[in-house]
Amino acid sequence: MTHVLLVRCAAPLQSWGAASRFSHRDTHSRPTKSAVVGMCAAALGRDRTDAVDDLARLDFGVRADHPGTPVRDYHTVGGGRFPLSPRDIITDHRRAAAVAGSLESAQGEGFGHHPLAGWYGAPKEIRTDPLSGALVSAKLSRTALITERWYLSDAAFIVGLQHTDRALLEEIAHALEHPKRLLWLGRKSCPPSGTLAAGILPGTIAEAFTAKRLLPAVPGPSETSSGPERRPWAWIQTAPGVRGATQTNDQPVSFDPAHRVHATRWERRTRISIAPTATDWDIIP
Repeated sequence: MTHVLLVRCAAPLQSWGAASRFSHRDTHSRPTKSAVVGMCAAALGRDRTDAVDDLARLDFGVRADHPGTPVRDYHTVGGGRFPLSPRDIITDHRRAAAVAGSLESAQGEGFGHHPLAGWYGAPKEIRTDPLSGALVSAKLSRTALITERWYLSDAAFIVGLQHTDRALLEEIAHALEHPKRLLWLGRKSCPPSGTLAAGILPGTIAEAFTAKRLLPAVPGPSETSSGPERRPWAWIQTAPGVRGATQTNDQPVSFDPAHRVHATRWERRTRISIAPTATDWDIIP
């Protein structure tokens, strides 16, 4: 017999990167299996180099109770003038030589009051200077970098984790409410709000999704009813080749920073009809 742990993913902001790079950090329209498994591993206190085979074997599904609104965050990084600090001058003799004159003639000013245009204030790419042997920065200047990061605002999802081992699900549920490491919804700037572990139900993910009412919505003019008449979209993991199923590359294999690996899994998109007998939530929003 299978059981399903329901995980509530709700917060003012969340971001589930699918193909992020430094200058463009996207977000998927819903939580990814890789991110949720990583969150569970962090809650259990596992290191990135630890195996996650047991967690990766969980069947995964997500119900979009409130998909949220995409938000773009515009960044500029590294431009402008930056005051030098003692660390900058001590670790880089080239910087020290550049400001030697102003330091000698300074009247009552100390470190931190000698800005240089176009120099990046914090040392980057520290290496040993071949001439002096001192630690220096390989990059003394940087032009401003323009980046953009995408988030989902005021979204609320229910994730289903299905397995035959109820004890494993209970261990994960306890860890999510008493985590050994910090947790976030995709990105470190997106901590979860309220309850994460929302209960364990018998049956399959699809059955669990129909048995619970929609999560309460964040009040706002764009929100519609959260009653049983709404039929939210859900994406449920399935066997390869099932009619209507599509592939997604978020099956975690290893989170080791030196050898991060993901594989392909199959999922099917479907509408969920909330049962008239669906029960409400006992959660902290």
